[in-house]
Amino acid sequence: MQQTRRGFTLIELLIVIVILGILAAIAIPKYAATKEKSYVARMISDLRNVATSQEAYFSDFATYYGGSIPSPQLVYNPSAGVTVAMNGANVSGWAATASSIGTTRQCQIFVGASGPNGVATIEGRVACTAS
Repeated sequence: MQQTRRGFTLIELLIVIVILGILAAIAIPKYAATKEKSYVARMISDLRNVATSQEAYFSDFATYYGGSIPSPQLVYNPSAGVTVAMNGANVSGWAATASSIGTTRQCQIFVGASGPNGVATIEGRVACTAS
């Protein structure tokens, strides 16, 4: 009489678990890197929005806004989880730095006579620290 085998052997189950572990080891770092890219993209977008708001403020008051953000004086609110700080503002220019709770990287921008701001060395162009 012949017996029929049902189920999986221990070796077969171990092979499947090892393959799943290898796939997880590849996927998890990729997911983390993608998440960090999204935080950086959000900071860059926020700094570009600050630039637009600063120009609108300048056209109304003939000076750039230099206070805390968010503020009812500056028509701009940062994205959730992003902090934007003005590093200096006057009649001739301004600088700002954005940081996020999801990454240790920072992004910076400057316009006018405020001069280079950290990694931002080209006026009006957002630059971010390396990871």
